[in-house]
Amino acid sequence: MNIVEKTADISASQKLYLKMHRRHHHIVTLMRLLVLILFLVLWEYSGRAGIIDTFFFSSPSMIVSFFIKMLLDGSFFLHTGITLLETLFSFLLITLISMLAATVLWYSKTFSEILEPYLVILNSLPKSALAPLFIVWLGTGINTIIVAGVSVAIFGSIISLYTGFKHVDNEKLKLIYTLGGNRFSAFCIVVLPSSIPTILSNMKVNIGLALVGVIIGEFLAARKGLGYLIIYGSQVFQLNMVITSIFILCVIAMGLYQCIQWTEHLYKKRT
Repeated sequence: MNIVEKTADISASQKLYLKMHRRHHHIVTLMRLLVLILFLVLWEYSGRAGIIDTFFFSSPSMIVSFFIKMLLDGSFFLHTGITLLETLFSFLLITLISMLAATVLWYSKTFSEILEPYLVILNSLPKSALAPLFIVWLGTGINTIIVAGVSVAIFGSIISLYTGFKHVDNEKLKLIYTLGGNRFSAFCIVVLPSSIPTILSNMKVNIGLALVGVIIGEFLAARKGLGYLIIYGSQVFQLNMVITSIFILCVIAMGLYQCIQWTEHLYKKRT
């Protein structure tokens, strides 16, 4: 078998693999949609048949009706926009602070040994317990909500990034130092590029945690936002408002996660 035939063989195998991979991806997507549709159909049927009480459990049709009402009166754009803005700002702060802190810890081994136990302790604290303190310190408003959003993810993010920085290939670092490089050049040339997959994976986790923290903050210190709607709706027994807000949060979480996953996919294609 000559080189041309081998190349053709490999090309045919690659095409078959890609075809099977796309087919598997389409089947998984289709099954996900079928599971969701089946769940919604059963939910709607149970409500209409009286199996469940729609006053407490609502129904897909009632949620759609309430969602349309939110669109018409503009409350959807107001509350969703505020929650989305707070989440993105919290996520940005988490990313910047954790990158800076993890870099400082990597630069100084002594500093990292001193602070690492405190980071572990702070990360293990239930962040909802800190929210009342934030209200006392910062008052009610957007500052408290953003700080609550940051607090949920920041300590775990620092630990995760620092651990990723530490596990970079030592042989590459030795090569940089042998060629006359310093700590800064080793970080820029080896550590940071090698840690991009870790950073992206960390961001996928943090975007969800930032949303969770923002909602916790809105539960306690907001007059606008989806978290506020959930608390208000539960207090006045408007369960359609509560469940519609939860569904909107699910869509936001999925959209933000997909954006970062798309960025990760682009990075993997280029590498």
